[in-house]
Amino acid sequence: MIDSMLWRVRTTLPDRPGALAVLAKRCGEAGVNILGLQIFPGVEDVTDELVLRTPLGWDAAQVAVLLEESGGSGVVVLPSREAALVDQPTRYIRAAQMILERPLSFPEVVSRLFDTDTELQPEGSDGPDDVMEMTVGDVEVQVRRRTPFTATEHARGAALADLVSDVLQRDRETSGSWASDPLPGADAVPEYVVDGPTVTALLDGVVVGRATVHDQDGAVDGAVGEETYRITVSVEPAWRRRGIGTRLLVQVSRLARARGADALLLATTADNQAVLPLVLAAGMRGLIRMAGGELTVRVPVHKLRPLML
Repeated sequence: MIDSMLWRVRTTLPDRPGALAVLAKRCGEAGVNILGLQIFPGVEDVTDELVLRTPLGWDAAQVAVLLEESGGSGVVVLPSREAALVDQPTRYIRAAQMILERPLSFPEVVSRLFDTDTELQPEGSDGPDDVMEMTVGDVEVQVRRRTPFTATEHARGAALADLVSDVLQRDRETSGSWASDPLPGADAVPEYVVDGPTVTALLDGVVVGRATVHDQDGAVDGAVGEETYRITVSVEPAWRRRGIGTRLLVQVSRLARARGADALLLATTADNQAVLPLVLAAGMRGLIRMAGGELTVRVPVHKLRPLML
């Protein structure tokens, strides 16, 4: 029988002696147990993330009032699960291990690490998402969430991005490619055929990949008047990691440019590990954004040479 509830709470406390003691005392008086605490120091104040267990029947508003009456400001309260009790340094070590083993999973790993993939919206919050940017090669990776990122989290994200860049550069120097573990038959060269808005990769008459320019989306987080087009890129599973997706992306980008595009937008799932090497290998300065379970890539193409049809 469930007789309590878990909450993940962020609040800013004044950086003075006894601030946490006041919070702990008020929680104890209210029958609220502090199960976890992570501290993000600042110059004049401190951001604390707490995992609280409250009596059954408490809602987010009651938790927020408790924190505010204890001296907290900027309170964000989210329902939580037992997973929130995992030791934070352990989470970062495991994330680094995963990145070393599978560096191309970086967008998915940081999305989970910083709770941007499954985070619920705080009750009564209608403000804009906060954004953290990390750079891998020439690609900007963004993760977004409603809870503001702290300076400590920005520093941790930048360090992880540097780790990914180092691992990918090492692999590239070893294999000569952003893609690892090339498969047999990599010397087979497809023919790329343009038909209307679609570029098709054919091998002995068989379709092994396809990229299509879709409807115009207008300005999407770009300059006023900038023409942005949606694209899709797909490669048959047996023919992936052979450079076909990269060639399709380059070709469809030039095709879109010829049709008047200034930028392209590609949307896929957050766990799609083909996206990062695809954009890196194409030599484009893409912008990868993670929000919820969706990953979007925005690629400027206004400097590309249009595809001559």
